[in-house]
Amino acid sequence: MKNPHHQGPLKQRRNNVWLNRLLGKNKRPPPPNQQAFVTHLIELRDRLLRILVAVLIVFLCLMPFANDLYLLLSKPLMSAMPEGATMIATEVAAPFLTPFKFALVFAIFLTVPVFLHQMWAFIAPGLYKKERKLVLPLLLVSTVLFYLGVLFAYSIVFPLVFSFLTSAAPEGVAVMTDISRYLEFVIKLFFAFGLAFEVPIVTFVVIWAGVTTVDALSKKRPYIIIGAFILGMFLTPPDAISQTLLAIPMWLLFELGLLAARKFVPAKNQNEDTSS
Repeated sequence: MKNPHHQGPLKQRRNNVWLNRLLGKNKRPPPPNQQAFVTHLIELRDRLLRILVAVLIVFLCLMPFANDLYLLLSKPLMSAMPEGATMIATEVAAPFLTPFKFALVFAIFLTVPVFLHQMWAFIAPGLYKKERKLVLPLLLVSTVLFYLGVLFAYSIVFPLVFSFLTSAAPEGVAVMTDISRYLEFVIKLFFAFGLAFEVPIVTFVVIWAGVTTVDALSKKRPYIIIGAFILGMFLTPPDAISQTLLAIPMWLLFELGLLAARKFVPAKNQNEDTSS
């Protein structure tokens, strides 16, 4: 008579296989391509966490000075407003939250170099040596140009625009700007002028990649100037001053990009593009 508790060798092996699967043992390793993809995702996650930590640290350092920073931000508008006029807060929590919102935006603004450094460290291993020599200077120059665009907006555009807008108010209308709306307004202009100052980088990269040539872009200069004014119309408030102050730098920076391409892009690349 067979022992009911006795199991054959084949059945015992099957049970061991299922038990190992349930316990997570003896798993087959993923394919090499999948391993590399997962490794890149983990590295990207770690670098994004470093960026978030940097933003958080800078934000915590700026929190005690949030009101002073907002006062500095509102200086161009306050100097253009009529004597005795003040800004207002139409929401209950706005006097408390708005300065902290700007402190957070300012922290992100200050940590842009950290973001670019982490992204550069992530993509650099996959680039050729020649590409590394080009990409790193472009990242540095693009960062400086973005900061210059924001500084140009704050120091030159804001005083002119706010002086025009406040002086255009009808008689009997008191100019009292809401602090939350003002923050949204200036962040939009900062972003617009920061991107506009990246025109030389875009021009240089397009020529370096062989998409077009310096001569071809030079011939399209009238259309590019018109496009700059159209972009100025969409990215700035509906007044001619801010539109012009955005369009003219974009045109001049486009010319700067052409000069850089003539100097640094080999003529061989442009000739190959022309022949193709």
